[in-house]
Amino acid sequence: YRCRDCFGVEMLCHACILQWHAHNPLHRVEEWRSTFFARVSLKLLGLRIQLGHNLGQKCYNPEPAAGDDFIVVDVHGIHEIGLDFCGCETAQIHYKPLIRARLFPATATNPQSAATFALMEFFHLLTFESKVSAYEFYHSIARQTDNTSTTQIRDQYSAFMRMVRQWRHLKVLKRAGRGHNPSGVNATSPGECAVLCPACPHPGKNLPEGWEDASHDIRWKYALFLTIDTNFRLKRKLVSSDNVDPSFNTGSCYFVEENAYKQYLSECGCEPQEKSTCVSHNDVNMADTKSSRGLAAMGVGTVDCARHNMKLPNRVGDLQKGERYLNMDYLVFSVMVGFAVVVFNLSYDIACQWHKKLWPRMALMPPRLHLNRDNKIIRFFVPKFRLNAHIQSCQTAFSFNFGKNIGCTDGEAPERGWVNINRVASSTKEMGPGARHDTLDNHFSDWNWKKVTMLGQSMLRKVKEASRRAKLHQEELNKLQQSIPASSLSMWKLEIEAWEEDNAQPNPFESRVTHKLFSLLVSMTQAAIRRQLAEKEAADLRAGVDVSLHADISPSVLITSGIDLQDQQQHLAADISALGQHATDTQKTKIFNQSNALQRRLDNWAQVQAIYMPTVAPIHATEDACRSEGTAVLKPEKFKLWLPSQLDPHLSCDQKLCECEWELRYAQAHDTLNNVRQHICLFTHLNTFRMANVRSQRASTCARTALDLAVEKKNVSKAKYNAARDALTALSPLLGKVGWTDIMRPLGGTDMRPMGDFIQGQSEGTRDIPWIWKMPGVLQDNDEGLQDSLRKRENTSTLTRSAFRV
Repeated sequence: YRCRDCFGVEMLCHACILQWHAHNPLHRVEEWRSTFFARVSLKLLGLRIQLGHNLGQKCYNPEPAAGDDFIVVDVHGIHEIGLDFCGCETAQIHYKPLIRARLFPATATNPQSAATFALMEFFHLLTFESKVSAYEFYHSIARQTDNTSTTQIRDQYSAFMRMVRQWRHLKVLKRAGRGHNPSGVNATSPGECAVLCPACPHPGKNLPEGWEDASHDIRWKYALFLTIDTNFRLKRKLVSSDNVDPSFNTGSCYFVEENAYKQYLSECGCEPQEKSTCVSHNDVNMADTKSSRGLAAMGVGTVDCARHNMKLPNRVGDLQKGERYLNMDYLVFSVMVGFAVVVFNLSYDIACQWHKKLWPRMALMPPRLHLNRDNKIIRFFVPKFRLNAHIQSCQTAFSFNFGKNIGCTDGEAPERGWVNINRVASSTKEMGPGARHDTLDNHFSDWNWKKVTMLGQSMLRKVKEASRRAKLHQEELNKLQQSIPASSLSMWKLEIEAWEEDNAQPNPFESRVTHKLFSLLVSMTQAAIRRQLAEKEAADLRAGVDVSLHADISPSVLITSGIDLQDQQQHLAADISALGQHATDTQKTKIFNQSNALQRRLDNWAQVQAIYMPTVAPIHATEDACRSEGTAVLKPEKFKLWLPSQLDPHLSCDQKLCECEWELRYAQAHDTLNNVRQHICLFTHLNTFRMANVRSQRASTCARTALDLAVEKKNVSKAKYNAARDALTALSPLLGKVGWTDIMRPLGGTDMRPMGDFIQGQSEGTRDIPWIWKMPGVLQDNDEGLQDSLRKRENTSTLTRSAFRV
């Protein structure tokens, strides 16, 4: 004989195999039959398991299990064993020696089957992590016993289901310490078996003495953050009933006490639900019309801890017909009455509608759910992800971003929990009411327990991240405030402080001007620089100083014309690239005419350039020779002008020409950045209009074309800015220019976005303002649209910084 579960490969005789397995009666043994190994049970080999005595002690009155046919379900398979109970005078009821032997019986009366504690513990953890059903797990054990279906295995599935449910309930009671209560299990109070959130405020547990008398300035530290949500995947079919399948927990965990809950619904269920005045929320408008045919419960509603993402005791209830205020009010007031705190922050995706008649609805509820609102602060919010689906006024009035002492709360805590629990929906929808509630309670407890065990690590990680982010946001805020007039900052600060004290004051985050495309103009433009250069040359002429070497073209005009020619080259190159492979003769003729005209202008300009910049004459001569010999085709859009910024450092150039190009390039960089900002605003406005108003395919195509054109113009301006910056980089060593790189930074794709927008890798609390909006002079513009946008963004930045400090 050999054992498949023992360590080693020894072959043993009959007597030795029994001796070895006196302590391991559930191992799988195989017998060698000349040419193969065959499975054989230890019971058939004569092994008996004696309960009620220590191993080696003899029982003088053994009582075999009923029919001498005892089944044990173990991790390795389903075993039929020879089991003897003790029939001595000191013998106990049969289930006790089984439990002491770590065998969980299927029944307390004359048990004939059991499961090992190892199996029950393994299944308990496995179902938490993988959400495997009891059916799938049991049949996996059965196939491990015999994967060929040639051996008849006693079906213990029904017994296993009973054992699983009893095991779960006993574990809940054990972990809550109910076995040590003198009043017994029946004295368990509602929610007493739930795993509590240790970071939420619990008076008498984690709050200091005298917290009730804390000043208004620090009362926010004892606030309770609650988030309300529903899950319509956790349905239950119309099978069984509370009488046939009652819950073992009966309100001691997370589901509300069923009898009181259903009585309240039956008494108040005829009240109609008011319609939404925000966008057409289906949760509100269709709550009374959703079909529940064939379903006892359409889903569940819950009130969770919004800060730490944990389920609260007695705060989960079934939804019989959609997401009605009736159900959610009962759950919410059960929480608020049970917590003796003074500040409540409530998050709900339809909070803008739900809160309107909340207090009149409370008056219709049972007296035990009436909340004393004296000296209490109750605020309502909409989760960040859902907020954009609301109308504009709701987006400012119910935003977490604009609330004081909110921190980084997003209100989406239940959604993270639903991802975990939704995987058991396919199993629980077929269960009876009691089994479903107990199963979900068990999974909620595991979710909370894992949160508790990881709370120290997650809090430490978040504190470190918040500290780092607070420093970055402080620096960002300082830079932003430096570019804003002090008078505006003072006025905005007074407005937001007034609104925080009294929400009836004007909301500083609401837009106060009609949305329009505001212009961003700065004094540093190419036209202004050209005018200044011309005025300077006029002054030199009046003073008798003439540095011009050409009668009609001065040095500044030469450089200005050269920069203009570069722009014309870029336009011609763009027209040629857009020509396509199958251009018409008319289109080709137009391109040839543009090329010829540009080439003539380039030749004329090069002749004048040779006067002011003799070092480039040999270079142009070489290029002309190559073109005349036909060895190279010099296209006008690729003709290199050899401006001062394009010359090699070892080639000399007049200092005045370098200074002219520097000033013109610096102005050109400002001009192109201004164009970039205008194109960003244009794209944002067009995209907002398209999302709000465009519906048909034809209109969508036209809108998409307009958006593509705005993107193309933005990219052209970006390329033009980068070219101007490259020229400045080449000229700065020659002229000793320093400090300009702090203003004129490299322009990347992530920099070309609106104020307040964020890129991949950033979130609501980690986004920053692109540097193109913080340049000197940009935010000094008096345009109403810009100032309105800037005011809202400045207030948000201040709140974000304060949130990280909290």
